[in-house]
Amino acid sequence: MNGGDEDGGVKEEEMEELRRGGERERFVYMWGYLPGALPQRSPLLSPVMVRLPQSIGAGQSWNDVCGGGCGFAMAISEIGKLITWGSTDDLGQSYVTSGKHGEIPEPFPLPTEASIVKAAAGWAHCVAVTESGEVYTWGWKECVPSGKVVGDLPSGGALDKDIFERQNSFLTEQVSPHSQSSRSSGATASAFDVKGGGEESTKRRRISSTKQTAESSSSGDETLSALPCLVTLNPGVRITTVAAGGRHTLALSDIGQVWGWGYGGEGQLGLGSRIRMVSSPHPVACVESSFGKDRLSALSRGIMSSEGQSYKAPGNYVKEIACGGRHSAVITDAGALLTFGWGLYGQCGQGSTDDELSPTCVSSLLGIRLEGVAAGLWHTVCISADGDVYAFVMCLDLTSASYPVALQTLPRLLDAPSLENMHAKVVSCGARHSAVVTGDGKVFCWGWNKYGQLGLRDVIDRNVPCQVTIDGCIPKNVACGWWHTLLLAESPS
Repeated sequence: MNGGDEDGGVKEEEMEELRRGGERERFVYMWGYLPGALPQRSPLLSPVMVRLPQSIGAGQSWNDVCGGGCGFAMAISEIGKLITWGSTDDLGQSYVTSGKHGEIPEPFPLPTEASIVKAAAGWAHCVAVTESGEVYTWGWKECVPSGKVVGDLPSGGALDKDIFERQNSFLTEQVSPHSQSSRSSGATASAFDVKGGGEESTKRRRISSTKQTAESSSSGDETLSALPCLVTLNPGVRITTVAAGGRHTLALSDIGQVWGWGYGGEGQLGLGSRIRMVSSPHPVACVESSFGKDRLSALSRGIMSSEGQSYKAPGNYVKEIACGGRHSAVITDAGALLTFGWGLYGQCGQGSTDDELSPTCVSSLLGIRLEGVAAGLWHTVCISADGDVYAFVMCLDLTSASYPVALQTLPRLLDAPSLENMHAKVVSCGARHSAVVTGDGKVFCWGWNKYGQLGLRDVIDRNVPCQVTIDGCIPKNVACGWWHTLLLAESPS
């Protein structure tokens, strides 16, 4: 990694040094907080270029960015190597999950020579797709489905209760906003209703517990596995892309079928019930034509309920998937959006704070053809074919010390003067921040900025998208981690 000038920018001579005879070189930039990225462990407040490791070989370039999980970053090299960096051993599981790569980016030791084409990371688990459509996953044991486990556990892979508790403590601020007493009125509510009775109050109290928020299916005596696992799917299933939530995973096949596994207690696996753990991949019925016999088979095995489900949505197959902390979203080939999972902050966009146990069409967006979707801890952002940005989100008043919350439970066109006449092409969500790349190669970020994850040279939160300055290159893709942001850019022609 190279820090550029003293303000965190990138020197033009570095760009020239990396360009190859008129070809378009691909660069990766990062900003925000990665504990092991710099010796002083200070946030990077503006974009910094990330160098490929020398072990990859001279003359190589980057292929894509994948964001990263809690405390580490991931990207893919031109030759299909998964590169990780930014972790430190005091983050426990993240240190093992990312391959113990700190300041210097290094290839993650996957037990396959096949090229990696897509990858994603949740809270403390990762999932990657090879060019042949196979899927590998590793990290928290409850996120790794039953399958053929390959490779050796890295030294120090067995994590004790102490490390797990330290990580949970470190994440407390990320998990829950400032708790206030409930003063719900219209669209306004407290971050967590810690008083009062009723089912909703009980759910809020349950969710607000940090220990339960980071629930581990293992006891303190059990270890958390970091072994890469070759995921067992039905014969002939070829996966093209993956998404990772807090503790659940979705995978999309080449015929538009969605598969899911992991934790499903809030319905984030879309199986029609609050099934706490799905230990092997199961088809997620999003549109009628995409599951057929798979749905009947699942019903017969008792993993799905046939009652109260809404499968009818425009389209024949799924083309985009996204996982938030405890909810999920998919887009069909007809541009319809379906959401499922935790809905306490309106992140499912259904006009309520109820959990959605099955994929449910966001009816207020019907008639708008959607092209991309991303999900964070408490929010969802999508972009239309016309380049408009829609959001449904727990809105924090970032100007108030008490952080009151406005629940925006229905999708709303983002009111952002900075995006007027801009055509959004790519969207990504971190835990509490968002980013888009426009068709003309501009990057905009907004949301929580305590760790510089907006790349705006300060730690001031933003309610509206603000442009991130990237000189001398053309942004192509953006991927948000929990506290950081990665950008893929090309050199000019």
